[in-house]
Amino acid sequence: MNLLIKSAFIIDTKSDFHNSSQDILIEKGSISKIGQQLDNPNNYKEIALDNLHISQGWFDSSVCFGEPGFEDRETIENGLKTAAKSGFTAVAMQANTYPVIDSNSAIFFVNSKAQDSAVTLLPIGALTKNSESVDLAELYDMRTAGAVAFSDYKLPISNPNLLKIALQYASNFNGLVCSFPQEKRISGNGVMNENVMSTSLGLKGNPNLAEALQVTRDLYILEYTNGKLHIPTISTAESVDLIRQAKKKKMDVTCSVAIHNLLFSDNHLKEFETAYKVNPPLRTQQDIDALIEGIKDGTIDMVTSDHNPITIEDKKVEFDHAAYGTIGLESAFGALQTLFTTKKTIALLTKGKTRFSLENSSINEGEIANFTLFNPDTKYTFSLEHIVSKSKNSMFLNTNLKGSVYGIISNKKISL
Repeated sequence: MNLLIKSAFIIDTKSDFHNSSQDILIEKGSISKIGQQLDNPNNYKEIALDNLHISQGWFDSSVCFGEPGFEDRETIENGLKTAAKSGFTAVAMQANTYPVIDSNSAIFFVNSKAQDSAVTLLPIGALTKNSESVDLAELYDMRTAGAVAFSDYKLPISNPNLLKIALQYASNFNGLVCSFPQEKRISGNGVMNENVMSTSLGLKGNPNLAEALQVTRDLYILEYTNGKLHIPTISTAESVDLIRQAKKKKMDVTCSVAIHNLLFSDNHLKEFETAYKVNPPLRTQQDIDALIEGIKDGTIDMVTSDHNPITIEDKKVEFDHAAYGTIGLESAFGALQTLFTTKKTIALLTKGKTRFSLENSSINEGEIANFTLFNPDTKYTFSLEHIVSKSKNSMFLNTNLKGSVYGIISNKKISL
């Protein structure tokens, strides 16, 4: 792949050209030269776009694509296309497929479906067989096949001894164990945050306590095992405080927050709109403020779209019976920019790579070309025309966003 990018404003703190507008010459998939007013003697294809900004490729630590088994929700091919159009050069795919991704052959299958994509697909293997929280899955075999972490998506590990064994076993090969932060015996059949709003709506509540108890338990087990733990999609002020204290103890723990939990509160459920039904649920403004503070002080390591396509048949039903989940790849950048500066947004979208075994290259001469191209200043209302996903279950519809994505350059491919 040979290419000349014209007048791109580089945002990359690891680059010698950070905070400057430069031409970037790419030859055979690598950056051969960076400078102003570069010549193009070989007549390579040129890219010149309005208010073009460029950064390291973005990464999302939690997406669902459905395939195999739930292709009606999404396919791997279209899911990766969606990721590319949304600016992500790498995504970690959850194991909530049918059958569940809990063996090395399943990892090989997923990787084979993504071989020709500009987006790097990083499969997450199930932590337990069939994600039933009874017996550990083939963790080491999946790791050798390419699994970057182990998680039972949105399914809490009810048996504390199982988590203990998983952390001890995975530490032998530096494996990353993920534990969904919810004590199911407390959350029960709660479908939204337990608060005044749940009482007024007559809906069963899922209290902050359910998350705090699970996080507390998991951190105690982590400290005992000296393992490597990731806590995905925290949603409460209590979780932020608990993880902040654990990090002060130098424990090997990271966490993420779903972008929608930073923007929407449980007040959005007044009309019983199922697009807002997610797990963990939307919490209060106090929780949102604590999550944002956790991002600012580094307690929260990364953000995720927690992209989860759901069919219309599973969403357009009574709130109690609707499936949990929202898509979020297409709206991730524009949503974050309503909360943070462009540079902070880019930092959040590029963090987490090394935690999930992904090399973090910079925009410097001699490096492999792995970029996201975007315009941070466009303002628009998110609508169906912005959705590339097969499913359209987005809680961001009709929300004002800031910043649009042109595409990516990655894996020696251009997706614009």
